[in-house]
Amino acid sequence: MQPLLNYPMTLMFTISAGINGGKFMGKYDKIFNSPEILEESLTPEEAIAAIGVVTAIADSGVENVDEDFLVDMLWGVVQESENKLLEIVGKLISLAEDEGVGALFNTACECLPEELVRDAFAAGVSVLVDEEQLSIPASKMNLLKHLQQALEIEDEEAQEIVDEVIGCEQEIEEEQDVKGANRVFAQELDREVYESPLGNFTVTVPINLQDKGRIDAQEGVVSFSDDSGTLLRIDYFRLTSQEFEQIDTVGQEEYLRSILLNKYVPSTLASGIPDARVGYTEYLPDTLEGAYFALIDVPKGSTISKTQNNGTAIRLNAYRGLLAFIYRDFLYIVSTQRSFFDDETPAFIKQEAERLKRELFSFINTITFT
Repeated sequence: MQPLLNYPMTLMFTISAGINGGKFMGKYDKIFNSPEILEESLTPEEAIAAIGVVTAIADSGVENVDEDFLVDMLWGVVQESENKLLEIVGKLISLAEDEGVGALFNTACECLPEELVRDAFAAGVSVLVDEEQLSIPASKMNLLKHLQQALEIEDEEAQEIVDEVIGCEQEIEEEQDVKGANRVFAQELDREVYESPLGNFTVTVPINLQDKGRIDAQEGVVSFSDDSGTLLRIDYFRLTSQEFEQIDTVGQEEYLRSILLNKYVPSTLASGIPDARVGYTEYLPDTLEGAYFALIDVPKGSTISKTQNNGTAIRLNAYRGLLAFIYRDFLYIVSTQRSFFDDETPAFIKQEAERLKRELFSFINTITFT
């Protein structure tokens, strides 16, 4: 994980010295020292997004703010679907233009629960990260320090958040590089294709069977795994007319939520891993014509183990990402796994959720439904 320009505390101290008596002076005074406030309040999620929007405007001006860029940067921090987040960002930019950036910032701070201040700062950091260099440019450190002080975050905690955000960006870039290499590797190997016994889908086998990759297929489920921690699984169930009637009655979102959280998780995960718990959920109305995502925290629930000094093998901690959706006459639940090795700790739960969603979407793109 790359530290903040490799000399964070020195640079932060230097910036602090330029602030007179803790009051913001000069360029950012109209934002962070404004007395204005909006007439309307913001939801906690809007408040987090607002900190990112304000930071972007302070950095480049409201006329140069790119809504799509902001959505991409905030998607891992703000707990909303992509379309909803685009709507929120548009609303916040309009408020900044009409009521003032300072008023938007003050209102966001008032509406932020204490436990979400850290997320809000992460939102601001996200829009300042140079995605190519994976660092905060020196030219943006002054703005970052002002934001930190306005949110009353101590230097040590601020540095932790910066490192986490940059670390997540670095992981995403590395994953994209690996996945790109894996796609080429699969093509070179002319990798096998798995076909469901019911003929409802085919999928390119996502593991190398010549290097300890495994396919485990039973009625209604197929999983692909290997010794490095890869786990990709497809559960599928043919829906009856009664189940389609139930969907019409309760709605697709509630049906998928209930199936996933009240039936699948308890029977498939919680039964074997007593400490398994739901960490994050989200309905994605524009994905696969409606899909329900869940992140499940499964302590000591990974498919791979670590051998301790005494020779005892214990399973690693892991997150499972699950996506439930309907295609034609079938309900599908596609899952993936993220194992935590050694002393590795999870990032923000929303960032972990975004990571798992990307993996699921990438895998689903290799499935041909018939």
